[in-house]
Amino acid sequence: MTAPLHLPSAGPEPIPAGTAVAAVLGYCAARRPLYYRAPNARTGRWAEVPAFGYERFDRGPVPDAPLGEADILTAEGLHGRLGRGDWTAMAAALPAVQALADDVVARAAGRAFWELPEDEFSVLAEPGTVGALLRSVGELCDRLDASRPHVAAALHHRHPELFPVLHDSTRRPLLPHVREGDSGVEAVVHRELRSAAGAFAELEAALRTDAVELTQLRMHDILLWLSTTLRFAHAVEAGRSTAVTHRVG
Repeated sequence: MTAPLHLPSAGPEPIPAGTAVAAVLGYCAARRPLYYRAPNARTGRWAEVPAFGYERFDRGPVPDAPLGEADILTAEGLHGRLGRGDWTAMAAALPAVQALADDVVARAAGRAFWELPEDEFSVLAEPGTVGALLRSVGELCDRLDASRPHVAAALHHRHPELFPVLHDSTRRPLLPHVREGDSGVEAVVHRELRSAAGAFAELEAALRTDAVELTQLRMHDILLWLSTTLRFAHAVEAGRSTAVTHRVG
């Protein structure tokens, strides 16, 4: 990989090609120490657990059923446990979310998020666009008190090439880049993926050689999240470590 990644939402400077590869590899493979003691044991022991969400989220099985409790568990693997009330609210909202998600899939007609035309994320082309439908998913979550990040994670896990993963830590940096006429922050993600299409294709190919298969949409989310949560340097260091890199896959 040679082309740097220009992601204005992640910072003013382009991300060097090698650094981008190392950061994503580090996200996938980094470990952290955890001291564990079972309730029936007098002493505990140290164990190494994944530092980030790749194994808990990206590598989890995709259910062969409508959205349901299994999807909530998967989303919790990325964003953390939900309280009882939040769990109940999300479970109640998923049937309505399923209908909107089906509309998004039908509208995309087999195209990936980054392959969609710009009009799909413009208010001038609404209603019925992918951008409008994604905004409706968020509005539905708000009405039903369901966690937007967890719902977005569940949808991304079902369709990783089509539904963005958005959390407060990534949504906020995207907001200043929203332009007049954009249907939402998803338009910013789409614009950045399209403008850096060549670099993302190279990044995708480079990671595949290390047995890491992530969509361009997920790689954008990972790089933005690492940058905005100040974990980028740690991920890069982990990704450049031979011992860590060989644990990928």
